[in-house]
Amino acid sequence: MIVVSDEVREARAVVALETTLVAHGFPAGEGVAVALDSERRVRAAGAIPATIGVLDGEIRVGLLPEELERFDGAAHKAGPRDLAVCAVQRTVGATTVGGTLAVCRAAGIRFMGTGGLGGVHRGFPDPPDVSADLDELARTQVVVVSAGIKSLLDVAATLEVLETLGVPVLGFRTDELPLFYSAHGGPPVPARTDSPAEAAQIAETHWQLGGHGLLLTRPPDESLDDIEPLIDEALAEAGRRSVTGQAITPFVLSLLHERSGGRTLAANRELVAANAGLAAEVAVAANR
Repeated sequence: MIVVSDEVREARAVVALETTLVAHGFPAGEGVAVALDSERRVRAAGAIPATIGVLDGEIRVGLLPEELERFDGAAHKAGPRDLAVCAVQRTVGATTVGGTLAVCRAAGIRFMGTGGLGGVHRGFPDPPDVSADLDELARTQVVVVSAGIKSLLDVAATLEVLETLGVPVLGFRTDELPLFYSAHGGPPVPARTDSPAEAAQIAETHWQLGGHGLLLTRPPDESLDDIEPLIDEALAEAGRRSVTGQAITPFVLSLLHERSGGRTLAANRELVAANAGLAAEVAVAANR
């Protein structure tokens, strides 16, 4: 059962936000602060935040601060396949990008802000791991604003899959695909846009042509260009400890935060909120 808050239902410009970032993207206690900062950025840009998660047998669209606290550290990671199970079994479900997109499709929300998009894991097909984010983006008419594709993935392969799925990938004031923590070194983006209004116009035209999701990539304001070796180390450590599937991302993020002396944590916190703000600017522009 999907329950949409009155504020979200009555708003014209709405931005969806996920809850996996609250539960698994940051150390205990910090995810809620990041989520609230993201909501503040959305409101400051003139839109209404719709943070999504599963609570008490319901898929909630629009959460109160005290409800957000229930996702901190103890929630099940809820992709598209998990939403119904979490709802029926009354499990606290923190929605991934894919899970959030599935709810957006059902609730009619067309804009979303997040950190990084999931995709093809390094070494594919061993492991044979491709995020459900890609399929959901390809079938949902939503603009997702992110700092590119998660840097622990095979970015080039993910970009190729997005092309195959017909998902436009736009660079916001950049000609390079951001690499999450780094603004530099990624492959060229297929197209660039320099304003929220133009991004909104591209999305509307894409939808009129029968298209679905779009990825709008925003470079981080502070580029950490020396993180790649740490990512390699963290992935190698995940392999040694047999960390697989949905557990890889939170494991790698935790190691990166530790081994970078907290630099990746600060960068992650800021880019998530900044992406939410840009998503709101695009949503407002689309509703003028």
